[in-house]
Amino acid sequence: MVQPPALEATRAALGPTLVKLAREGLDIVCVDADLGVSTSAVKFGREFPERFFAVGVAEQNMIGVAAGLAAAGKIAFCSSFAVFAPGHCFDQLRMAVAQPGTNVKLVASHAGVVTGEDGASAEALEDLALMLSMPPFQVVVPADYVEAGQAIEAAARTQGPFYVRTMRPKTPIIYDDSYRFQLGRWHRHRDGRDVTLMAIGELTKAAIDAAEMLAAEGIQARVYNASSLRPLDREAIVRAARETGAIVTAEDHFIHGGLGSLVAQVAAAEHPVPISFVGMKDRYGTSGAWDQLLTYFNLTPEAIAQAARDAIARKPR
Repeated sequence: MVQPPALEATRAALGPTLVKLAREGLDIVCVDADLGVSTSAVKFGREFPERFFAVGVAEQNMIGVAAGLAAAGKIAFCSSFAVFAPGHCFDQLRMAVAQPGTNVKLVASHAGVVTGEDGASAEALEDLALMLSMPPFQVVVPADYVEAGQAIEAAARTQGPFYVRTMRPKTPIIYDDSYRFQLGRWHRHRDGRDVTLMAIGELTKAAIDAAEMLAAEGIQARVYNASSLRPLDREAIVRAARETGAIVTAEDHFIHGGLGSLVAQVAAAEHPVPISFVGMKDRYGTSGAWDQLLTYFNLTPEAIAQAARDAIARKPR
């Protein structure tokens, strides 16, 4: 019998990773806005209570405190839900972190429609657009728990502002301990000559599954985990455009302002090709089981495979 893939939530990587890094000697502090249990930051607070600062339901204050600690030389992490940070504190992120370039790392959980039963008001679909609008921020969307831990460690060991987007549900773990996350480099899961699938977050696994569907039809799809949105892997995009001639992007986010927009900008400037966009387009989310919402909003392997067929059909003859 084939064993199902292990499952874990990317949000669960924050606390254990910060504990590990603090034990190794990194001068880490963490500021929390009353959601440390959900973001897993509380695990760091339990082991290092003198480095853990709970400010309550006050995301603007959280960013200000984190910026002050960073200005004092600390590696300042802060955590909340993505609808609250950046949702409630964009001005503080812009003025206290982005413009001065302070060493603040925001790890935001519960992003995308996979937030599920909490409904539209809790499902952040604009957060990447907000964070990417501020040039100093490096922006990462891990595909699984393993990559999330490595991305958080990369943020801790790299000077400057970071945004790491994590998710609520337990999703398949697609990497093992041999994997090495690299800022600005996308991991290629498989090669292909007909179309390239580029995905982030939980849709990385959906893109891998879509490639298997397409392979059964004789369509060879290249697949990238596009987790590093800034710095962006421009080389991967340009090579995909030149070598496969068609691209699909897939994201649990509005298609404007996120992965699709970034890929389209690079392709338009360097090597224009047909691009299809899988993501949230013209409406907010709703309440429901997270896996059912992915189906409801066409964020599935089947939708990605169909987008690939559409892009291939638009190649110049």
